[in-house]
Amino acid sequence: MGYAHDYASAIMYRGRVPMEPADFVPDWADRPRKAKFYPQAQTLPLPDPADGPRPAPGFTLPLLSGMLQDSYGLTGRRLAVQANTDLAALPHYAQANWSRGTASGGGLYPVGVYWAAGAGGPLTPGLYHYAPHQHGLRRLLTGDVTGDVRAALGAGPDDATQYLVLGVKYWQNAFKYNSFSFHAVCMDVGALVQTWRLWARAYGLRIAPALWFDEERLARLLGVVPEEEGIFAVLPLEWEGDDAGPVAEVPPTGAAVRHRDRERSRTVHSFETLLRVHGATLGRTADRPAPQALDAAAAHPPRGGRATALPAPAAAPLEPAAALRARRSSFGRFDATRPVTAAQLAAALADCAATRFGSEAERPGGPPLTALYAFVNHVEGIDPGGYAYDPAAHSLRLVVPGAPGPFLQGSYFLSNYNLEQAAAVLVPTVRTTAVLDAVGDRGYRLVGAAVGAVAQTFYTTAAAHGLGAGVALGFDNVSYAERLGLAGTDEAPLLIMLLGHERPRPADFRHEIA
Repeated sequence: MGYAHDYASAIMYRGRVPMEPADFVPDWADRPRKAKFYPQAQTLPLPDPADGPRPAPGFTLPLLSGMLQDSYGLTGRRLAVQANTDLAALPHYAQANWSRGTASGGGLYPVGVYWAAGAGGPLTPGLYHYAPHQHGLRRLLTGDVTGDVRAALGAGPDDATQYLVLGVKYWQNAFKYNSFSFHAVCMDVGALVQTWRLWARAYGLRIAPALWFDEERLARLLGVVPEEEGIFAVLPLEWEGDDAGPVAEVPPTGAAVRHRDRERSRTVHSFETLLRVHGATLGRTADRPAPQALDAAAAHPPRGGRATALPAPAAAPLEPAAALRARRSSFGRFDATRPVTAAQLAAALADCAATRFGSEAERPGGPPLTALYAFVNHVEGIDPGGYAYDPAAHSLRLVVPGAPGPFLQGSYFLSNYNLEQAAAVLVPTVRTTAVLDAVGDRGYRLVGAAVGAVAQTFYTTAAAHGLGAGVALGFDNVSYAERLGLAGTDEAPLLIMLLGHERPRPADFRHEIA
């Protein structure tokens, strides 16, 4: 067994056995920026997003601009009164919290988006970094390096002339979460990719991430230190005009970015656990698994007893882009006096169960990696209790009868939510050790990405139905496994997702009209 197994066990038991360094305290005054900063690089503004949604033959610059804006771009300022611990700091501009379509653990947004632009595109071929605060592209290198990306993927000539590359600067998250940060950033990558998939699907476009590639080669191309910034995914883009004829093969150049990110923090700490799990999960082309390898790690059939049939999922009033702009975390604003309908819960369950990260290691149409459970508090027509969701029968199978409120709150570590007030708490699980046994330690990144993708679907579906939502990691994983009868199995509850109505007329500040 590799080190990823040890890390997975530490994550599961961290509510009872703190991860080292147990005495670490974040220095908020010396925190890093929420995005990389290249002071000497030219920033090119992105155009206004394209109108839509409507079917498109491929990405264009306005379409890419819209997808970046609605995922990692800043869409508004968070100033509502809520129960999270950062409330007092929000009115200060230097500590402002900005809304984005994609969710991120702790609101830290450590994923960097690079665009390897090839010939035939709208920009001079080169390597660009997305600057979310300016909604622009910073040119890091001039020249076509798509051959270098393709060589790192270990793929022969293909039809792609444009690639997005996702890197994670660990310190942007580790300054707060230290050794736990690797677990969180894997989910962040999944959430971002799923945002893109939801957004692109409305235009008839496909998002297909690759996770297995020569990570160190891409790190050299990007000019980053591998131990400081992991390269998590590469996504070929379907670009308009790429299907007009054969794409000329571009040889690797061996080029490397010379611009360097300027760190804001005066002191940057390293964490042994983070370094070890990064090294254990480092990407190598030769380790790419066969697509059927993950069949052995598929989610177990739904457990439980008496089945409660669910109605057809309610139709979503908002299309994906609008739902992404409406997405937010409810932080203590749930209202138990307003139950959600069974059709609304059904929509959240069905959408989450249908979510796949969609890496090259997952067989198209193959079995899912994630299973879904639901603790029901206040849902019309459904008795309180803990249930397993059966997506084939679209029903809930009873696992634990009775109101779950006291258990939910007693197993939660933070003060920003009252879980009993939520209408339902959904729990995605993954057979983490089975995934690692099937595809190796790199599979830990896939486990996190798969769960992060489910969380992003959950947020987007809730926003589309006008419901409040919250996703949390601060709970006792082992207690949830015991409550759901998963103790002694390889099925791991990795996050909790809260759904419900928010209290009417919440206190807020309309920054856009101030």
